[in-house]
Order: sequence, then C-alpha cells, then structure tokens
Amino acid sequence: MPRPRLTGLGAGLLSTAAMVVAGAVAWLLPTGAQTVAFGVLFLPVCALTGLWVRPADLAMGPVVVPLAYAIGVLPVAEGGGAGFTGQVMGLVTTLALNAGWLYGGTLVAGVIVIVRKVRLMSAARRRARSAPRRPAAEQAAPRTGHEAGPADRRAPRSRVAP
Repeated sequence: MPRPRLTGLGAGLLSTAAMVVAGAVAWLLPTGAQTVAFGVLFLPVCALTGLWVRPADLAMGPVVVPLAYAIGVLPVAEGGGAGFTGQVMGLVTTLALNAGWLYGGTLVAGVIVIVRKVRLMSAARRRARSAPRRPAAEQAAPRTGHEAGPADRRAPRSRVAP
C-alpha cells in the first residue's frame, strides 16, 4: 500500500472519480441492486480515502467522502424524472433512502483518520521524550551578564512618583 500523500483536494478528487465509476458500474445492474452495489462499493473508497490522505489534511478525509457519494450516486438516483427538477428529486430521494451507507462510509473514514491522528500524536510524544535534554543544572542556572541575550536585558524602571 502506498504511503499517504494525497492532499485534501486530491483525496476529494480521487474519491469522487472512484464513486462516479462505481455509479456507472452500478447503473449496469438491475434496478433493485443498484443502490446496494453502490453502497458496498462506497465503503472501500471511504477506507482508502482515510488511509491515503496526508497527515496535514487528515480532517478532510471524512469531509470529502459524503460529497463524493452525492456526486457518484447521480447515475443510479431513483425517480430520474424529466428535467432538472426530476433529477434533483431523484437525487434527494436516493440520498434519504440510502443514508445508512452514507453514514457508514463516513464513519469508516472518520475512524481511520482518528486512529491515524492518535498514532501520529503518540509518535510525536515519543520523539519528544527521547530527544536529548539539557541537564537540570543548566536549566536552573541563572544567566550572567555576558550570557544574557537581548531578550534578557530590561530597560531600567523610572522611579517617578505619579
């Protein structure tokens, strides 16, 4: 499996392209099986999106998959009536009737992203603990005049009474 390198936009484009292909494949199936097949194909796309998004864009993983679902479900949307209004009504109906697949896939991507973030944070904490530290005597020792940097020098206070 490749290392995660997709940006948030790249993850969105990949998942959208995969769901459009899945919608086209599901469109070839009989009417009753279209949305089920589309939902089943949606789950691995969500898992791959959660795995392949780069660490800096982890929050985008669970955000882009519902958008990809909504775009990819257009070929198999129920009702496909005449005109734009019929297509929108078919899309809304399909999204409402198949919300379980949508929530499930988003949950899959979210859990994968959360696990990856926790692992990244624990690895960073381990690295911070194993980094070389200054001895305690150096940390507590006050700086002398020649060691003090510009931030350690203070301007003299004026003693003017108010």
